[in-house]
Amino acid sequence: MADYTVIADRQGLQDAADALSRGTGPVAVDVERASGFRYSQRAYLIQVFRRDAGVFLIDPPAVGDLSPLQRAIGEDEWVLHAASQDLPSLRELDLMPPVIFDTELAARLLGHDRVGLGAVVETTLGITLAKEHSAADWSTRPLPQSWLEYAALDVVHLIDVRDALVAELADQDKTGLAAEEFEAVRVREPRAPREEPWRRLSGLHTVRGRRNLAVARALWTAREEYARAEDVSPGRLVPDRALVAAVLAEPASKQDLARIKEFTGRASRTQLDRWWAAIETGRATDELPPERAPGTGDSFPPPRAWADRNPAADARLKSARAAVEARAEELHMPTENLLTPDLLRRVAWAPPADGDAASIGDALAESGARRWQIAQTAQLIAQAFVDSVQEAATAPDDAS
Repeated sequence: MADYTVIADRQGLQDAADALSRGTGPVAVDVERASGFRYSQRAYLIQVFRRDAGVFLIDPPAVGDLSPLQRAIGEDEWVLHAASQDLPSLRELDLMPPVIFDTELAARLLGHDRVGLGAVVETTLGITLAKEHSAADWSTRPLPQSWLEYAALDVVHLIDVRDALVAELADQDKTGLAAEEFEAVRVREPRAPREEPWRRLSGLHTVRGRRNLAVARALWTAREEYARAEDVSPGRLVPDRALVAAVLAEPASKQDLARIKEFTGRASRTQLDRWWAAIETGRATDELPPERAPGTGDSFPPPRAWADRNPAADARLKSARAAVEARAEELHMPTENLLTPDLLRRVAWAPPADGDAASIGDALAESGARRWQIAQTAQLIAQAFVDSVQEAATAPDDAS
């Protein structure tokens, strides 16, 4: 097993940056976070590999300013696996690639059955990677050597994988569309925060009544504030099910709250005053949440309700979905990569007045579809909409 050293100071980072700037070809980059352990999604380890330079493992919290690394590789192609997961953490550190190659996304577009890093490495290179540390707490210090070897292996093969996938993309005539997808991932803006994130509490559907929902909201908020202050994953303090159990039990006092056996978690008793104060806040507030989460202005009902709510849209969706699925099969890729279900539902629910391929393409583009997706699907969808009308006109009248 190789002996890896973590770069944890400015001089070490500068030495690594100098070596990387002398390397050749694309740069493999990976990020290890502490999801499930820490509140933040910050990077606790960054792995970088470049041919003729080697592999470097960097401790961002210890090093601080990573601008030497950005200067060293900031004009080169970065190769990542599942880039959408790592780019936000890299951006927090002002590490921004000019162009990326996403090996996970490339494997999806090529129709690989399995697209995890280990599976793609095995499929393309015949090398088996151990994944026993994938869920480790990467905020641990010092990091064990076995973890560092695992982290290094995440990048040392990535350039070879990229080269194999580049050849596959060329063979399937997907080089251009892959580049569009990679760029869309690279420039994608972060999702806007949810208006009512507390409604994501697991088990909240069992809570009835606006007052009880207010208590659930207050408990969630108290846990969130404490988790942020302590930089601990909220569920490790008090799990969702424990918060919901406290709401459902409706304790009459702080002592009653402490007696609820389902109210578990390492902070359930040490922070008992905090949770009881939250319950009292929820019970006293005049701002009661609605029973159901408010919808957005451009929302539409779930497809299962379309047959009753909008039969024409239901017919359009079913016809177009079949056509898009058939084209995805022809292209050997998952349907959701050809066109996301949400985009198809939007245009089926409220199609443009003209209904031709050009106007449907414009509607898809406005909702975020890429050019290659529009080129592959707009005409199919337009024809499917026409077919749905004709099928409805020729269908036998059940009432006769």
